[in-house]
Amino acid sequence: MVYDLLMLKAFYAAYAGKIERVRNVLQRPLTLAEKILYAHLYDEAGVKSYKRGEDYVNFRPDRVAMRDATAQWPCCNL
Repeated sequence: MVYDLLMLKAFYAAYAGKIERVRNVLQRPLTLAEKILYAHLYDEAGVKSYKRGEDYVNFRPDRVAMRDATAQWPCCNL
């Protein structure tokens, strides 16, 4: 697996600041899922309280996990 060490160091160096900024905007504690998602926002300037099922949010993930190399799931005959 290939890792970009500089990218990872930069992400985690800025992580605490990102979370603190979001916490200040939302004025409440964050769940672990919210911390992960807000830390990967595409537009960090537009932080707001997003509503499930109503708002669209763009993310910038640094890596994703797939089941296999082709990212395909086997078909099941039910």
